[in-house]
Amino acid sequence: MADSADSPPPNAPDDIKQPDRPKLLQVLGPGLITGASDDDPSGIATYSQAGAQFGFGLSWVMLFSWPLMCAIQEISARIGRVTGRGVAGNLKRHYPAPVVYSIVFLLVVANVINIGADLGAMGAGLKLLVGGPQLVYVAAFGLVTVLLEVFSRYSRYVSILKWLTLSLFAYVGVAFVVHMPWLAVAKSLVIPQISFTPAYMTVVVAILGTTISPYLFFWQAEEEVEEVKERDDAKPLERAPEQAEPEFRRIRLDTYIGMAFSNLVALFIILTTAATLHAHGVTDIQTSSQAAEALRPIAGPFAFTVFAIGIIGTGLLALPVLAGSSAYAVGETFGWHVGLSRKPYRAKAFYGTIAAATLLGVLLNYSPIDPIKALFWSAVINGVVAVPVMALMMHLSSNKAAMGEFQLGRGLKIVGWLATAVMAAAAVGLFATWGK
Repeated sequence: MADSADSPPPNAPDDIKQPDRPKLLQVLGPGLITGASDDDPSGIATYSQAGAQFGFGLSWVMLFSWPLMCAIQEISARIGRVTGRGVAGNLKRHYPAPVVYSIVFLLVVANVINIGADLGAMGAGLKLLVGGPQLVYVAAFGLVTVLLEVFSRYSRYVSILKWLTLSLFAYVGVAFVVHMPWLAVAKSLVIPQISFTPAYMTVVVAILGTTISPYLFFWQAEEEVEEVKERDDAKPLERAPEQAEPEFRRIRLDTYIGMAFSNLVALFIILTTAATLHAHGVTDIQTSSQAAEALRPIAGPFAFTVFAIGIIGTGLLALPVLAGSSAYAVGETFGWHVGLSRKPYRAKAFYGTIAAATLLGVLLNYSPIDPIKALFWSAVINGVVAVPVMALMMHLSSNKAAMGEFQLGRGLKIVGWLATAVMAAAAVGLFATWGK
């Protein structure tokens, strides 16, 4: 037994402590919020359509797309954390201005249409639950999201967004309320029944365009920049390379969990609508509110209520991401002060862009524009924009002038280019099936 004189007193100030490891909730942030915002009401409509039209036949896409999402979102986050600038800021520094302006313009157009569609779905969802004027609800949701985004402290606002991700569990819960043939589900996941019909390929393209969208790239990169601004000890890795190892571990864990959460929820939406709507011959679903309403007579009022509440919760999470990514992209392109951590009077143009994008989304619901057709065009624009943005990001993240010693490793580079190739094939497939 060791001599007690050799041991320090139990309360001695120089007691050796194990280094504190960050808690999981502290690690989860940009990746979790980005992944959860991907399951917005428009995405719910796409997944519901997939389940209603093809049953379990498209569930394999969610497994297939997960590593592709992880790679491209991790690359986005690395760009922000290494350089201290978002995707648009880096594109502006390294590529011709007309290319950057074109990408940002198309991004904003697609985002505004998506905001309008999400607001419409949220208004319709609340009307299904309590009745009342849908357009008033649309305006109210738009106003609330703008006020929170502009006037909440960044740390508090991120906390609100993290809590809103819990609304996505509604769709996991619904899947366990309805009768689910789990053996058939497992078979569909590991043995895809691929069809090359125009209808099948169009929905595959829609799912890929929903899960891998340009606004997600811009948002996650910028949130890494915001994290650097908020933490006193943090600096862009190009100026503080010693911070790289733990930061890259955090980014990878955050991103992989966030994307897994996103795809798991999307999978459960497909399974729920497949086991209920498709099984009962309801195959034509165009909006998330239609999916909720169709569930009521088949799966019961509880499933309907939970599904409708989920639409509102996911919309509240997605709207600020859509509007915020637009403002970040425009602001960095034109050299404005940007950032949700800034006071409103220090970034008037940035916050003005958030308000303008949301207002335009609200006004779309008051216009004669068909929201379903508008959403289709949004998907087309996203599919077109995603490919060049991903290609430029892949080139940028392998460029020593931009990333210094933190260029992509071989594994991440391979999967990133594979994701870019898949999205290019999806865009080609979209146009190939156009009008068929």
